[in-house]
Amino acid sequence: MDNLARVTNLHVTTTENIPANQYIQLKTHYDEKYKAGWYYMHAKPRPCFTALLLDEITAYQRSVKAEMEASNQQKYSYLIASSSVDNVFNLGGDLAVFLQLIKNKDRDGLLHYAIKCIDTLYRNMIHLDCELTTIALVQGDALGGGFEGALSSNVLIAERGTKLGLPEVLFNLFPGMGAYSLLTRKVGPSKAEEIILSGKLYLAEELYDLGIVDILAEKGEGEMAVYQYIKTAERKENSYQAMRKVKDICNPIPYKELLDVTKVWVESALNITNKDLRMIEKLVMRQTANNV
Repeated sequence: MDNLARVTNLHVTTTENIPANQYIQLKTHYDEKYKAGWYYMHAKPRPCFTALLLDEITAYQRSVKAEMEASNQQKYSYLIASSSVDNVFNLGGDLAVFLQLIKNKDRDGLLHYAIKCIDTLYRNMIHLDCELTTIALVQGDALGGGFEGALSSNVLIAERGTKLGLPEVLFNLFPGMGAYSLLTRKVGPSKAEEIILSGKLYLAEELYDLGIVDILAEKGEGEMAVYQYIKTAERKENSYQAMRKVKDICNPIPYKELLDVTKVWVESALNITNKDLRMIEKLVMRQTANNV
């Protein structure tokens, strides 16, 4: 059991050591030249954070960390989250699961799922507590938890025309897995609250102007932008590594903050109305329609 499980005193995942060749909703690739690990999400039946996808990302994160710790040479310098679903990065929490858990008033089930989410996000945020940089490549819609996941990376690269946003307010909830914490560090509390309560979907161009998207890529050129960033970072390695450490020091997000917020989310989820549940049902159908 890792540090996060010890902090919460809860069992967070049931499949901690899935071999990469047994991943079902995740594809991985290692670029030896750039010491870059790529992982592509492709959840079924909806392109969202299913429990299985979260478990597989957890397994991949742990395998990368284990390889880093076991080797005398640094095998990974970059870890890149992407998607193999056309026009979708990730549509967020598994609303079908939310719906059933809320209907059953299953507080423990909601908290268990939420902790899976924040554990995955936190490891990404602290770059596995290793000397590497995490990157999110957004080439399609990143909504709700998908946006939170992208925000948790050290570098957020998005292609022009992609949509990112937090639509939870549409069904009378709020994004409880890190959005406020992450946005506040980037744009301040007032703007973070505005983004969350608006439910608006923003174009990548708008979020780049706000300083939320770090690098804006042309449509279809996202991977090129990743490698351009890596090449620049390699040329100025000392400066880039030092700045990452400075950000960790000056803008820390404690795990306890994420956990306390997600507990508020659980209680809020249990208080939504039947009208809100009907809206979630509609959104489940939209999530499913987005899969291929």
